[in-house]
Amino acid sequence: MIKLPTFQPAPARPGLSAAQRQLLRHVSRSFDLSIRLLPKALQAPVAIGYLLARATDTVADTTALPLAERQVLLGRMSQAIAAPSTSASEDPELQSLTQAFAAQQTDPHERALMQALPQCLQLLHTLHPADQASVRQVLGHITQGQQLDMTRFGPGLHALQTEAELAEYTWLVAGCVGEFWTELCGRHLPGYSRLPQEEMMRIGRQYGMGLQRLNIIRDAGADLAGGRCYWPTETLEQAGLTPALLAQAAQVPHTDTQHALAPLYTQWLDHTQAQLADGMRYALALKPLRLRLASALPALIGARTVALLRQAGPAALNQRVKMPRHEVRALLWRIALGLGSKAALEREFRKLSGEPRP
Repeated sequence: MIKLPTFQPAPARPGLSAAQRQLLRHVSRSFDLSIRLLPKALQAPVAIGYLLARATDTVADTTALPLAERQVLLGRMSQAIAAPSTSASEDPELQSLTQAFAAQQTDPHERALMQALPQCLQLLHTLHPADQASVRQVLGHITQGQQLDMTRFGPGLHALQTEAELAEYTWLVAGCVGEFWTELCGRHLPGYSRLPQEEMMRIGRQYGMGLQRLNIIRDAGADLAGGRCYWPTETLEQAGLTPALLAQAAQVPHTDTQHALAPLYTQWLDHTQAQLADGMRYALALKPLRLRLASALPALIGARTVALLRQAGPAALNQRVKMPRHEVRALLWRIALGLGSKAALEREFRKLSGEPRP
């Protein structure tokens, strides 16, 4: 019997308890894989930043609750994250708001995350001061994007108006994360990259924005059902489409709408694929093996997801498109056999993207 190769995780993340590490796995299986592969020095700031961002995202995305309540809670959370002392994590009003919000969560893992918010805030203060500053900066951008999102998408169906708004949103909630990751690498791992830091910041930004665009395309049907259209009206108009037509097609497949959407859909996937290719360029420039693998994994999974979305076409509005777990396991097995080499990772990216062999 052949045993599936696995990557042994680095030593436990500083400051995170076993329960918090389990919470991290529950709220993001794929990103947790990347965090476990990171060099030890990066694990705590990335993990703590992710848990806090995931908590604020839960507040922004719980559309079943009144907008005003979510805006107040997100504002208080943002203030607590930005506060230089630990007293903010012990704020009775914030704790009361958080616990009330947690009680209304139907997902048990998101409920547990919200209940653990005070502990996550305290963990932030255990980081090196420079890392604390980096986490606060990236979360400042992310929560700004989330607040903007809630303001734009009120009751009913609403859409972004321009491609500039889409670019702004994807940078605020994800592109800045690529910059944050790169800043941490430069601080803790001197000589970590074969490319200049400025170029790594640029392609790291594009990588994050590409991952967010992928989420937008993959989740378009669910977002439309919830009254959110991230595809700009100025772009839809070029194809004779409107957000309302897309929302209708997301509920009941409509051949004419899908046919009109097809060219734009392909363009969006091409744009996303190009940004993921920047992500692979980023990963392949990294010298430490663990860091290279951690950085490459989202691009590899993303490349396969783009290929599946191409296969589905605009009908993906009515489907849940996701890389199956058994394929992720097989990917890890192949990477292990290739020892995480640059050649192996490049080969996997081409294969998962559906590109012909050279």
